[in-house]
Amino acid sequence: MNADEVLPTFIIESREILVEMESALLRVKLAEPQKELINAIFRSAHTIKGSAGLFGLAHIVAFTHVIESVLDRARDDEVQMTDDLIALLLNCCDQIGTFVDALASGQKVADDHTVQQSDVLLAQLRDYLAPDQAQTANQPVPAEQDVDVIKDDASSCDTVNDWHISLRFGPEALRNGLDPLSFIRYLCTLGEITGLVTLPDALPPVQKMDPEECYLGFEMTFESKAGRKAIDNAFEFLRGDCKIWLLPTDSPIEDYTRLIQALPEEPARVAALLVDCGSLTAAQSDAALAALSAHTADAAQPQPVNTVSKQRPVAIVDVADTTLPKQKQARDQSSQEHQSIRVDADKLDQLINQVSELITAGASVSLIARRVQNTELQESAAILSSLIETVRDSALQLRMVKIGATFNRFQRVVHDVARELGKDIVLEVDGVDTELDKTVVEKIGDPLMHLIRNAIDHGIESADLRSARNKPAQGRIRLDARHDSGSIVISVSDDGAGLQHDKILEKALERGLIAPGDHLSDQEVYALIFEPGFSTADQVSNLSGRGVGMDVVKRNITALRGSIEIHSQHGIGTTITVRLPLTLAIIDGFLVAIGKLVFAIPLDMIDECIEFSAEPGHDYTNLRGQVLPFIRLRSLFAVDSAASRRENIVVLKHAGQKAGLVVDTLLGEFQTVIKPLAKLFSQVKCISGSTILGSGEVALILDVPALVKRCVNDEKSITATSHAQTQEQS
Repeated sequence: MNADEVLPTFIIESREILVEMESALLRVKLAEPQKELINAIFRSAHTIKGSAGLFGLAHIVAFTHVIESVLDRARDDEVQMTDDLIALLLNCCDQIGTFVDALASGQKVADDHTVQQSDVLLAQLRDYLAPDQAQTANQPVPAEQDVDVIKDDASSCDTVNDWHISLRFGPEALRNGLDPLSFIRYLCTLGEITGLVTLPDALPPVQKMDPEECYLGFEMTFESKAGRKAIDNAFEFLRGDCKIWLLPTDSPIEDYTRLIQALPEEPARVAALLVDCGSLTAAQSDAALAALSAHTADAAQPQPVNTVSKQRPVAIVDVADTTLPKQKQARDQSSQEHQSIRVDADKLDQLINQVSELITAGASVSLIARRVQNTELQESAAILSSLIETVRDSALQLRMVKIGATFNRFQRVVHDVARELGKDIVLEVDGVDTELDKTVVEKIGDPLMHLIRNAIDHGIESADLRSARNKPAQGRIRLDARHDSGSIVISVSDDGAGLQHDKILEKALERGLIAPGDHLSDQEVYALIFEPGFSTADQVSNLSGRGVGMDVVKRNITALRGSIEIHSQHGIGTTITVRLPLTLAIIDGFLVAIGKLVFAIPLDMIDECIEFSAEPGHDYTNLRGQVLPFIRLRSLFAVDSAASRRENIVVLKHAGQKAGLVVDTLLGEFQTVIKPLAKLFSQVKCISGSTILGSGEVALILDVPALVKRCVNDEKSITATSHAQTQEQS
């Protein structure tokens, strides 16, 4: 296997492991007990170290080795996971991420600046090591010298330098991405292999060989000062795919007898292999076979897990058998991984584009079938449309990802920013399994980041102020996601001081954003913070106060065809709600017409369609006892043609509100491929995009949130005017 071919996989998996490691570090302080999370963090660091060793990345191996040593002391309760240590380990995660990013750009050796950064972190890590470990913490890991000196219950094994290793790879090893040769290379970083025999006995006849299965085994003698525990740890990332036996080379014949008994090959064959690799002499081999034949079947069985020999503290250790629960977990995880594959995002985008063209072509075929009035052609077109719809749904599902990964990365933001400001803040997340288009996920990250940082800086008060206001000392920020009417709703809320209504008005008057005497609702006042350059901060900090950010947040969300609203109560907290479409590519649409003009409406935002009925001069109707305000699409877009004799009202729903849209004709459902408008039309109101009909004509896609908001505001304005006139008359 060419290492360069699988290096991209190492980069991807390392980034995923770093995310898991960071998440575990952020949770370890609150965990009870901490042991399991600390073990998970250790395994993450060890996996990166082991994988880096396979690719000869000495700088990553050396850096993670020191992290591993600190975590090992934490596992043994010799070091406590304090806030300072957690912060340091998070910075170490960032440093490993820097190494991986440099590797992704083709830089396999760390540059001077990166080395200086890692040296600073290593110096801080040394404070958490034992004196003998601290002396070597900042040294590169040599191939033939001590790598790890770890205390062990069997203290005599710390002085053992020569080992015999029996290794049998499982049939799934290659499929799981494990390269036997790379393992041998990594083992060489812990010491020197002085004898090795390759065992091909498991190979079937050529006709029955599976090129994806592994049939290899090894018998080897290994010289190392690392200690048994360090060698055990080297096997940790192999345990789901291999069986490994380890014992000192100068063990008594009885221990070799048990090893011969435990291995799957014929005893005579195993004994010969032990001689070939140099672990036994011919005379010792004969003695072991003689002892084996002299024992009864019961006496010849391998010792139970972690059983200690009477002659030596540790005679033979079956690494695989000592970790059966972990093996099962690894096999289960491996089985799950085989059920999924990695697909390049560009290929998914290309697939969506091709499906979009297929939808347009299918609509054209359906139109032709109706035009020629051919029954067979119409039936075939209907079947084709159904299949295209199924393919469309499957293709879109491939691009749907859970928002949980985006939410989890904000845990680190809250931890770091709160620590910088000296505040105690916890982030609660809900709805992590909510799915939406990957393109939306990628573009919503920065706006959410800014909203959370604002909540930490402006929203949550200091601990002293919170105590004075009878609030818990620990502030809370909540991040929530849910589906609603074909959209995803993301809420960022805090239990802080809330927005300062009067101060926002004062700043708006100073800047000329509003005129004296203007009467604004709370929503309109809070919306002023989205104006460019608007800020109520008394002083500028590295987090806020320059008046940039919130306008960018709104602009980015609007570019995604989304909307943003603010609800705040002074002294209680603030909630910012963002609504976004589930996908930016293809939707189910409903076509309506005004004269000869055709418009598309997202089907998920339509509640029902009713026949038009309203008193002359009124812009509302009675919908089963409720007032339904409506907008005449003909008037909105100034269409000159005369209205049809029988108009219809399309009842729209958005954010818990309803509004009507008066149209001439209902044309039915249509698979809508969204085409974005050019920048020239970016300021056009109530239009969110366009689509191509089967006839080749262009239909505009209506912006339902904007229409509903406009309709509701018109109703409020009319109600306020009517109320004012009534008061004047009275």
